[in-house]
Amino acid sequence: MDHEVRNQSTITKFILVRFSEFPQLQAPIFLLFLTIYIVTLVGNVGIIIARKINPKLHTPMYFFLSHLSFLDICYSSVFTPKLLEFLVVEDRTISFNRCMTQFFFGCACVITEMFMLAVMAYDRFVAVCKPLLYTVAMSRKLCALLVAGIYMWGVLCSLILTYSLVRLSCCGFNTINNFACEYSAILSLSCSDTSFSQMACFVISTFNEVCSLLIILASYVFIIATVSRLPSKGGLRKAFSTGASHLTVISIFHGIILLLYCVPHAQNSWLLVKVDIILFTVMIPMLNPLIYSLRNKDVKETVRRLIYTKLHSLY
Repeated sequence: MDHEVRNQSTITKFILVRFSEFPQLQAPIFLLFLTIYIVTLVGNVGIIIARKINPKLHTPMYFFLSHLSFLDICYSSVFTPKLLEFLVVEDRTISFNRCMTQFFFGCACVITEMFMLAVMAYDRFVAVCKPLLYTVAMSRKLCALLVAGIYMWGVLCSLILTYSLVRLSCCGFNTINNFACEYSAILSLSCSDTSFSQMACFVISTFNEVCSLLIILASYVFIIATVSRLPSKGGLRKAFSTGASHLTVISIFHGIILLLYCVPHAQNSWLLVKVDIILFTVMIPMLNPLIYSLRNKDVKETVRRLIYTKLHSLY
């Protein structure tokens, strides 16, 4: 019995399962995820650079968007390199400390991005509903304080959830049924009382999800109410075009969160959890810059000008 049940401090590493059990698919999957990761880095770094070099983009909306791009870079870099490594090497182990570190930074990025999207919705509300007060209401100091507060809240929540995992005792079986250190997969290895961990996860995730969605929904309800009273159809189209990209990103982000954590954690649901983790950790960071850049004339113009300048300098 002593060998079967060990304190978590004696477990120095976990074994992560493969993304696919078919060896012939490893190379194509590796190339696919590597391409997505490169596109993610280039797209998000491009948005950050575009805001720096184009004075038109020195507004609160693009200030928040540049931080969203930074979060996507961080979030993707927490999970994707390790996933790529597991696709080309036989050793699928990850140390206990590295697993907890991966979970901490991944969790912090998710919660921070959740409220960053909410603040971006509030920014659109002020821009559409109170345009004359926009410069004063969304001052540079307030924007900086909002972003700092969001980062601090994300780190605090992640620290609590990481502590709730570290304090658990694990049984001798140390194979995580996932290719990333995801909360429910780690929790399933515990042979001690998980009530505190489950309660902490439920309270924090419910509070964050409800609060962020309420801010978003309230902002867009007021936006729609204001826009519906506009006499000009041109103003209507402009107001909705500025929020269309944001609503698309919000729908994908929160849709996957709800799908991931509303399914029962039964044995037959683990495949769905893995697919959702892939969508969340690999696809969303790539889609965000594509959605914002493809629907935004200023961003596209800046990127085209940057590419033209670089090509012209080569010749």
